[in-house]
Amino acid sequence: MRRLNPVDLSLYFILGPAHCAGREPAWLAAEAAAGGASLVQLRDKSSGTAAMIEEARALKRALAGTGVPLIVNDRVDVALAAAADGVHLGREDMAAADARRLIGPDRLLGVTVKTRAEAQAVDPEIVDYASVGGVFETRSKRNPEPPIGLDGLADRIALIRARAPGLPISAIAGIDAANAGSVIAAGADGIALVGAIAGADDPRAAARRLAALVADATRRRAPFPEQRKEIKA
Repeated sequence: MRRLNPVDLSLYFILGPAHCAGREPAWLAAEAAAGGASLVQLRDKSSGTAAMIEEARALKRALAGTGVPLIVNDRVDVALAAAADGVHLGREDMAAADARRLIGPDRLLGVTVKTRAEAQAVDPEIVDYASVGGVFETRSKRNPEPPIGLDGLADRIALIRARAPGLPISAIAGIDAANAGSVIAAGADGIALVGAIAGADDPRAAARRLAALVADATRRRAPFPEQRKEIKA
C-alpha cells in the first residue's frame, strides 16, 4: 500500500475572499494558525487564475514557519503555480487519479465524500484524506442536496475505514463549537469549517476554542472502529 502523506485534520480552516467580511485572507489564515488550525484551504470560486495564484502565495507567506500546510480547492494549476502543499477536490472536480498524476506523490490530495458510493470508492493509493459532508446545513456553500446528519457521517466514515483503515477523515459543513464534539464522537478525526473562524470577532480565540473542543472530544471518544462492528452493505 502507498504510504500516505501525513496530514492533521483536527482543525481544517477553509477561507477565501467571499468568507472574510472585508478582512485580509492572509491575516485570517495567520490568526487561525496561531490559534491551532492544523490545515488551511483556499476556496475561491469567483476570482481569475492570476488573482488566485497571488492569493495562494499570500497565504503561503502568512503560514510560513507555522508548520500549517496550504491546500487549494479544485485548482491543480493554481496549487502548482503557488507551490501550495496540496489540492482538495470536490465531488464535481477532476478525477483524483488525474490530479495525483499532475501534482506528484508528495503533495497532499483530499476529496469530498457525501454518498455511500463515494465513500466506498475512496482509494488510499491515490488520496491522503477525505472530508465527509455536508453534515449539517451551511451558509458558506450552496448544497442542493440535504445534509447527511450525524448518522450519515458515521455510516460514511465506517465505509471509508473498511477500505482504508488509516485514512484521515474530517467532517464538513455547518460545523461550529456547538456541534464539533458530536462529529468527533461520530468517528471523524477533525472538523473542516469556514464561518466559525472566519466570521468570529477574534479568529485566533475561536480557533483556540475549537481546537480544544476537538482535542477533548477525541480523548473521550471510544476506540474506532471497534465501537461500530457492523457496516450495512
